[in-house]
Amino acid sequence: MTAIKVPPLGESIVEATVSRWLKNEGDAIAVGDMLVELETDKITVEVPAMTAGVLTKRAHAEGDVVKVDDLLAEIDESAAGRPAAAPAAAAMPAPTAPTPAPQAAKQPAPAPVSSNAAEVRASPAAQRVAAERGIDLASVAGTGRGGVVSKPDVIERAAEQPRPEIARPVQPPPAPPAPLASVQPSPAPSGNRETRERMTTRRKRIAEHLLESQHATAHLTTFNEIDMSAVIAVRERLKERVEKEYGVKLSFMPFFVKAACLALKAYPVVNAQIDGDSIVYKHYVNMGIAVASEAGLVVPNIKDADRKGMLDVSRDITSIAKRARDGKLTMDDLTGGTFTITNGGVFGSLISTPILNYPQVGILGLHKTQDRPVAVNGQVVIRPMMYIALSYDHRVIDGQQAVLFLIRVKQLMEDPASMLID
Repeated sequence: MTAIKVPPLGESIVEATVSRWLKNEGDAIAVGDMLVELETDKITVEVPAMTAGVLTKRAHAEGDVVKVDDLLAEIDESAAGRPAAAPAAAAMPAPTAPTPAPQAAKQPAPAPVSSNAAEVRASPAAQRVAAERGIDLASVAGTGRGGVVSKPDVIERAAEQPRPEIARPVQPPPAPPAPLASVQPSPAPSGNRETRERMTTRRKRIAEHLLESQHATAHLTTFNEIDMSAVIAVRERLKERVEKEYGVKLSFMPFFVKAACLALKAYPVVNAQIDGDSIVYKHYVNMGIAVASEAGLVVPNIKDADRKGMLDVSRDITSIAKRARDGKLTMDDLTGGTFTITNGGVFGSLISTPILNYPQVGILGLHKTQDRPVAVNGQVVIRPMMYIALSYDHRVIDGQQAVLFLIRVKQLMEDPASMLID
């Protein structure tokens, strides 16, 4: 027997949930076949078979929580050359005796359904939505990693189908007098007013992580505001040329990444981390960018962002955002971050206090740019203004350092040409 165990899941991840079994007990297994999907708080991990044989045991059911190195399954290598259950079933209709033939014909009938269902790979969310809306997963084209059917795939397929609810009222015979009497005294809807949905492992881990951040740090937030006039003018002047010559859509985020990297260089404690009774200073910046995905909030990071130019940063942001939406982030994308930027402004947030991405000690929050009256040289003028927030761990970062860091970001964004000097 070969034991299949839970593999290392990545930095600081010690457990996962058995999301979906791809093979059944008794199935013939080839080297490289995917046996099971494990869902962590960051990514979905597929566990392959390293040897050929027959899957004799599944040690855990879907929904079970497992830890690194726990037994997942067992494969009988000695059975690799034997005929598996499928060939035996195929031989059942072969007998020439006329009497058992009808029974033998009935048994293989459900087999194709079971086989097709096993071949369709779909996320738990996709399976749930498909069950709710009566969608056959076999008819849905998967756009996820390795052809996995995702929730948006099922929703899109449901939108293409003719709506069955239009046909349902035709089924029961109408009773004209009854509705008139029943409509008036019935103020409440007939269906359930509440629904209950089990939290996914990822959502539970996100909740635990955020609570840990609040409980384990001396969490504090300081604010400032930026006149975005200068950076807007630079972007408007360059965006068309940059897209034409380099194929990169220039957004405001690369400017903030560059400004944050330079501010972290000036105030390295904001890029540090507590390890026991020591402070670890990072002389590099792996810039985390918070991204809203189907599975929840994820924070992939741009490695060595402080050593990259603005165009490279812009390419990296576009790439990780696409991988996050497609569910194709790797463990390397999601680990090793030293500082995070989150942009609630894309959803219309005017001001907020972002929660630290623990064990990081600083996170920069961006918000909506909005025209506001401000005083400039003794006169009131209308300028595009953005509130920015720095949440920080007061155990490491003093208020003075936090305020000065935010002022440095403000100075660089209000004079973007000064970034070239640094």
